[in-house]
Amino acid sequence: MSDDKEYLDTTTGSDTPKEKEQKDQFEKVCFMCRRPESKAGKMIDLPNNIHICTDCMQRSFDTMNNTNINYEELMKNMPNISMIDLNSLQNQIPQRQKVKKKQEQPKEKTAQKVFDIKSIPAPHRIKASLDEYVIGQEYAKKVMSVGVYNHYKRVFADITDDVEIEKSNMLMIGPTGSGKTYMVKTLARLLDVPLAITDATSLTEAGYIGDDIESVVSKLLAAADNDVERAEHGIIFIDEIDKIAKKKNTNQRDVSGEAVQQGMLKLLEGSEVEVPVGANSKNAMVPLATVNTKNILFICGGAFPDLEEIIKERLNKTASIGFQADLKDKYDHDNKILEKVTVDDLKKFGMIPEFLGRMPIIFTLSGLDRDMLVEILKEPKNAILKQYQKLLALDEVKLEFEDGALEAIADMAMEKHTGARALRAILEEYMLDIMYEIPKDDNIGEVIITKDYITHTGGPKILLRGQEPAQIEMK
Repeated sequence: MSDDKEYLDTTTGSDTPKEKEQKDQFEKVCFMCRRPESKAGKMIDLPNNIHICTDCMQRSFDTMNNTNINYEELMKNMPNISMIDLNSLQNQIPQRQKVKKKQEQPKEKTAQKVFDIKSIPAPHRIKASLDEYVIGQEYAKKVMSVGVYNHYKRVFADITDDVEIEKSNMLMIGPTGSGKTYMVKTLARLLDVPLAITDATSLTEAGYIGDDIESVVSKLLAAADNDVERAEHGIIFIDEIDKIAKKKNTNQRDVSGEAVQQGMLKLLEGSEVEVPVGANSKNAMVPLATVNTKNILFICGGAFPDLEEIIKERLNKTASIGFQADLKDKYDHDNKILEKVTVDDLKKFGMIPEFLGRMPIIFTLSGLDRDMLVEILKEPKNAILKQYQKLLALDEVKLEFEDGALEAIADMAMEKHTGARALRAILEEYMLDIMYEIPKDDNIGEVIITKDYITHTGGPKILLRGQEPAQIEMK
C-alpha cells in the first residue's frame, strides 16, 4: 500500500511527505525574477510548484492591459503549451542557489535591550577595556574613548534648548602594524552597537566598476540585522583611507581618488541615502532602504606612507640659516614625527579640504619600539604567545619563552618595519619545527624557547616528564 501511495502522489503531481519536508527548508523563489521570498515578499502559488512574486504578477497585468495584442493570432503561432513541463523549468534552480529559510529564534532571545546612554560605558571604562588588548597608544585610546562616548551623548541629547551638538568624526593616522584596525575591532566587541569595518581601496565613483560609496552604509545596515533605526546609531570604520588621496597624474579622471572623497562628503556631514539591502550595488533585484547618516559616527584610519617626508620637508623649511640652523637629517630618526602633522600636510598628501573639514578629530598612533613589541608578545589577553601555549597545552605540553628570546624576536621584528604584524610571521617560522616534532614523543612535558634557538646558535630546551631540561638541536 505504501508503494501505491507513493505512486499515486507522484502521478497526481503532489509531493510525497519526504519531498514536502525538504522543500519546506528552502524559500520559495519567483519563477520570473528569481528572487527568494525573503527579498520579494509573499509569493502567489500556481499549479506545478510555480511561484510568482506580486511585483512580477502586477507587471504582467500592466503589460497585458497597456498593450494592444491580437490574442487569436498570437495563439495560432504558439506551440502546444501542454507539451511544456513548467515544473521542470521551476526546478532548474541549482541547489547551491536556493536560499535556506532562517531558523526562528525564541522571542526571549531575539528581544533587543533598550539602547540608551546608560548602555554606553564611560570613557575610563572604555579605555580600561582597550588596555587589556592594546599595548601602548595611550593618547589614541583616550581620544577614541572620549570621542565615542561624546558621540552617543550627542545622539540622545535633548535639543529643546536650541543647542545642537555637532558630530565629531575621527581620522587616525599611524604606521602600518601600529594597531589602528585592531583597536576598532576591539572597540566593536566592547560596545553593544552595530559597527561596520570596511576599506576604501575598492570604492569608486558611481557608475564605475567597484563598490559605490553608499556600500559602506549598506554594510552597517547588514551589521544591524537590517534594522534601520539601530544602523542610524552605529559606527563605520573606513580603513586604508589614505588610498583615496588625489592622484599625482591629473590627466585622467580620478574615479578612485578625489571623486570618492567628494562622494563621501554627504555621508560624513549627514544626509538621507538609499542603500541596497544585502548587496554592495543597486540593481533592480535588490530592495532599497533609506538611512540617515546624521547620527552615524565615522572613524577613518590610514598609514599615510610618505607623509613623514612631507612633515620633514615643512619642518626643514622653517629652520634658520647660520650657526643655529637645523641639520637636514635632524628628523630622520624621530619616531614621533607623525605627531607633528598638520591639516596642511594632509592637504599636500592629497586629501581635499572639504573632507578634512568634516574630520574635526585628527590623532596619530606612535610607531612601536622594542619594549612595546615584547609586551605585545606576552601581555594582552589574546597575546600571540598565549595562543601557542594553548595549542601545545592541548598536547599536554607546557611552552615557555626566555626573556632573551622575546627580545631577539622583537629585534628581528624591528628590522622588518611592519609593526606588530612581523611578530606573527617570525613566530610562525620558529614554531614550525616545534609544532611538527613535539607530537612525535609523548614523553615531552615542557619546551623552553631560548635566545640561542632564535639566533640560530642552539636549540630549545626540552623537558621530559620527570626529568631536568636538556638543550637539543632541532632539525
